[in-house]
Amino acid sequence: MAKWECSACGYVYDEEAEGTKWEDLPDDWVCPVCGVDKSFFSEI
Repeated sequence: MAKWECSACGYVYDEEAEGTKWEDLPDDWVCPVCGVDKSFFSEI
């Protein structure tokens, strides 16, 4: 499972810990820390 990092605040979305794959998140999902959209994230 992959991890994705927010370029705005450094929050890491871990697919395994969250139980949802990145591509399965809704398009309107936002970073729970700073509120930016998915376009600010990159796979790490």
